[in-house]
Amino acid sequence: MRLTNADEWGVMSKRAVLEVIALDVEDAVAAQAGGADRLEVITDIAADGLTPPAGTVTAIHAAVDIPMRVMLRLTDGFEAGDLDRLAGLAHELRGAGADQFVLGFLDPHGEVDVYAVERIAAALDGCPWTFHRAIDHAADRDALRKQLDGMPGLDTYLTAGAATGVDDGLPTLLAEAARRGEPGYEQRILVGGGLRLDHLPRLLAAGLDAFHIGGAARPRGWDGPVCPAAVARWREVLDAG
Repeated sequence: MRLTNADEWGVMSKRAVLEVIALDVEDAVAAQAGGADRLEVITDIAADGLTPPAGTVTAIHAAVDIPMRVMLRLTDGFEAGDLDRLAGLAHELRGAGADQFVLGFLDPHGEVDVYAVERIAAALDGCPWTFHRAIDHAADRDALRKQLDGMPGLDTYLTAGAATGVDDGLPTLLAEAARRGEPGYEQRILVGGGLRLDHLPRLLAAGLDAFHIGGAARPRGWDGPVCPAAVARWREVLDAG
């Protein structure tokens, strides 16, 4: 039986969460076999992840028991009608079995596009969602968090702490972890973006407990599938930490 949203965090509360990017059913099955707790389902990794077809979501939903969060992103920028299209896709994907999502919008000045976020969050009708790594390109991370404070469904920020990845973003991640519980900092931090196994000790010691991998789960690169053994190695290190 697939976990409900409440059960998801209740069951996982005593161990770190491992989220793995899946492009298709093969990836999803391999990620679950390796010990992933959740999937981020996308298409077109060359574009940093776009909304997958509803058929892919339906097939993954039928193939695995772990939760999935589905990307809502059409392009690198907005065009006329994109928000309406995304809202329609959100309804279609919910019908295909998705009940958790990933989204995030900035304006040309690097500030959060509150209108766009509100528009799509409303279409999700309370479904939980992650604000993705757009936060790492924001002009002011703290301002973004405070502007989105209280946004319905927002429970996670996917972030490397810097646009260039965890190597450069580690101080920011540690500082934000220390602010947990403050206004704008209640959401879970999901660390991802150039994340390596050697980063984990400091992150875990700081109380960070959710991690996101893509290429690290694919020893043959993005042209190859998710490898269960690679995922299992991350699971092993997290469980030992």
